[in-house]
Amino acid sequence: MSRSTPSRLPLVYTRLTWGLFALSLGLLVWAPDPEWAGDGLLRADGLTRAMALVTTFVSGIVHSFSRRYMAGAKRLNAFYGRLFGLTLIVLVLTAANHLVLFAGAWAAMGWVLADLIGHVRGWPQARAAARYARQHFLGGSALLAGALGLLGGSAGAWTISGVLAAAEALPTLVVAGAAGLLLLAAMVQSALVPFHRWLLSSMTAPTPVSGFMHAGLVNAGGVLLARFAPVVFEAPAVMWAIVLAGGVSALLGQAWMLVQTDVKRQLGASTVAQMGFMVLQCGLGFVPAAIAHLILHGFYKAYLFLAAGSAVEHTTPGRPEASGTGALGGLVTAAAAVGGGALFAVLTGKSLTALNSGTVLTLFVVLSVLHATRTLVRRTSLSPAVRTALVPAVLLPTLVLYAGVYKGVGALFADMPSAVAPTALTPLHGALLAVFVGAYIAVDRGWHRASTRLYVTLRNTAQPLSTTLLNNRDQYNAH
Repeated sequence: MSRSTPSRLPLVYTRLTWGLFALSLGLLVWAPDPEWAGDGLLRADGLTRAMALVTTFVSGIVHSFSRRYMAGAKRLNAFYGRLFGLTLIVLVLTAANHLVLFAGAWAAMGWVLADLIGHVRGWPQARAAARYARQHFLGGSALLAGALGLLGGSAGAWTISGVLAAAEALPTLVVAGAAGLLLLAAMVQSALVPFHRWLLSSMTAPTPVSGFMHAGLVNAGGVLLARFAPVVFEAPAVMWAIVLAGGVSALLGQAWMLVQTDVKRQLGASTVAQMGFMVLQCGLGFVPAAIAHLILHGFYKAYLFLAAGSAVEHTTPGRPEASGTGALGGLVTAAAAVGGGALFAVLTGKSLTALNSGTVLTLFVVLSVLHATRTLVRRTSLSPAVRTALVPAVLLPTLVLYAGVYKGVGALFADMPSAVAPTALTPLHGALLAVFVGAYIAVDRGWHRASTRLYVTLRNTAQPLSTTLLNNRDQYNAH
């Protein structure tokens, strides 16, 4: 083929990906039985169909975006081959029922993703980032293999459905050990603390890869916990560990985002926070809430990464905020937060009187709405009246959308075991809520800016691997 003749492979892979999306949409809408594929190598239940739709849609957007963004890049066919191959691997992973197939797809997903992180072979930093990510993924794959081997050997079954059916009869130590290994594997894949540095060091990846990675592939940790929920939910100590791991990552990720100056690294820290909150919801016993969060965050984060260049171009540095919200603004903010939490509880079937982990989830929603409303009413680019009116007009419909996705995912998971398993309140839940409230107050008061020691600590703990940093602009121009 002549160098002047463009390859048709990018177009072919893009059309194939959109074809897979159309097929996934058809299966979601018209497949009458959520478990129509049986109990062999593959099994397509509600989780499979939901994740297939999300994966192929995001992948289709990334493929289409890359045709222009990557035009003229070196090794373009290899890039598209790996991107499309990664899409297929994720589809196999979500549909795999045999333990060996699941473990193999998990390992292959990490290997191909690491290759894409290091796509620009001419950058030593890209090669270092790929090696660093691959080390994490290999470790996570080993943890997963250990968990699946322990479960399969104890249950005498080598399918996921067989293991889950026997979960209640397995010895307590086997369940706790396997659940702990599954949690660690999920933490590695989803870049939770202390495994977050591989994600923050992956900024050498082409922007479309970052979009696909942050929108979908890091979510695999939540998918893993959702798939093996009957095993994980059998061990209360592991459930507490999941809440703790998710809560710490959510808090630190949000704090790291506040001190970043690089747009992509801000998004990376935000992903750590969002993955932490997703895992936290699993630990509270609400898999549909975690998957709904995964879906909405995936779409939003894909948009943010693919639009990162426009954000840099149009952002005005140092945009001021109003110093106060006033009495009316404070009243509207408080009313929106309480009303938003109550609306979420009603729409998602959470009891407003029964005190359990559902209460904790509702209070987290209240805190999130409070933070969003305070941010909105402080925007000085809008008049006070407009800012106040926008609070219920924007945020409450957003909650309705979230609750709608939550209910839709819950309907898909109706036949899945242990999809919803609220837990009793413990001192850990109370302490975590107190820490979140304290963190909100600190951010609202600007303590992270006022304290030099806190700022430096956050900056230092959020540093990527030094060998992955690109410091010379000429390196960008050369590749």
